[in-house]
Amino acid sequence: MNRPAVHQAAALLLSYPDDDWPGLLHTVRTTLGQLPSPETELLARFCTAVEDVPTLDLAARYVRTFDRSRRRTLHLTYYTDGDTRRRGASLARLKALYRAHGWELSAAELPDFLPAVLEFAARCPGPGEELLTAHRPALELLGHALTAYDSPYADVLRAVRRTLPGPAPADRAAALRLARHGPPAESVGLDPFPAEGGPHQEGTRR
Repeated sequence: MNRPAVHQAAALLLSYPDDDWPGLLHTVRTTLGQLPSPETELLARFCTAVEDVPTLDLAARYVRTFDRSRRRTLHLTYYTDGDTRRRGASLARLKALYRAHGWELSAAELPDFLPAVLEFAARCPGPGEELLTAHRPALELLGHALTAYDSPYADVLRAVRRTLPGPAPADRAAALRLARHGPPAESVGLDPFPAEGGPHQEGTRR
């Protein structure tokens, strides 16, 4: 398995579908066809599922999937920190990690946005894979949520999760226990997993 290629492809496929989406999808599919593996087959299955969806329709689906549910957010620290002071510290640590490896995000980008984390993992495989593994509870919970939502994006998460070393949590409950381990004493606001409700107010990559 070519992990950097899987991470880079997943980063692109989890990006917001803009005017460049058709060309990007074609490029990803062509590249994946040269790197056969169970993980790239999952990514290719996602490509097939969305290839005939008009870009504007897919963009609307993307917003419904990721921007209107806290349980399906692409911001990884939300799963472990919720809306707490601890999350600010987690974001700062991520920025410092990226900077230490010579990579700067745009000012509008939060460092825990999954496509950004995956792109970092593709460019800096050692620290990037460690970072993804550290956020395994979030990836598992997001994957379970996308499966429950019957979203084609679930295949992208399956591919990413299969690149991680060691055993995965047995089920959503086990992943949730991992995500909630060691809650911050100074927490304020929402718990990491509030009841399903209206859209969260975090920005997303556009």
